[in-house]
Amino acid sequence: MLWLLLTTTLLTVPDPAGDARGDGGYILPRQPAVTADALDLRSFSAAPQGEGMRFRVSFGQIGNPWNAPSGFSAGVTDIFIKTGPGGRQVLADTGLRARNGGWQYHLRVTGFGSTLQEATDQEGEVQPLAAPSVRIEGTELVIDAAVPAGSYAYWVTNSVYTPLSANGVLRPTGGTGLASLQTGRADAPTPVDVLAPDGDPRAFTDGTLAAVGETRDRASLILTGLGGLGLLLTVGATAALWRRR
Repeated sequence: MLWLLLTTTLLTVPDPAGDARGDGGYILPRQPAVTADALDLRSFSAAPQGEGMRFRVSFGQIGNPWNAPSGFSAGVTDIFIKTGPGGRQVLADTGLRARNGGWQYHLRVTGFGSTLQEATDQEGEVQPLAAPSVRIEGTELVIDAAVPAGSYAYWVTNSVYTPLSANGVLRPTGGTGLASLQTGRADAPTPVDVLAPDGDPRAFTDGTLAAVGETRDRASLILTGLGGLGLLLTVGATAALWRRR
């Protein structure tokens, strides 16, 4: 039972389809053409994988407008992970803030390379960690990262990729060029889709995003597993005593 608890999916969160246009008014770039489905988050799941974590991010389709060797290059997927108390509220350069709490780890996944960073005690500074491995399975990205195994809270966003910016993210503008991500707001958040319940527009109104999941570390999971195992043993012993009567 303990082994199953530490190797099965801890969290799966669906995301509404057809909402990869920010507040509904974002116009996606047409050069190269990027489909809304290739940027549309459909689900996110997290599970322990050895000493680390495996994340699966599903999209409407996998797109590769920039012909990356990895097979995908439409978006930039950011996963912010809350593993304990405190943390950073600013969700990196997305233009969003955590509505409650803050993150300790930040994964950024692109078709041309991915990074994992850990927040330090120094305000604004991060510690680079081993790069995660990423592969495609159907319409999913499967990401293995050196984040300690545990049950955590997450903020997940998806932005448009461009090789023409230092961070690989295409920022929204009021421009009308074919390569522009067009919006009617100068301060619009960078993501075109966020992992959020249907009907929660606040990421694109007040710039805050609610986390999904809850924070429990590996020790808590082990204690939970041992507690469950103890309960099963107690029930089994009680049943055996009743049979002897």
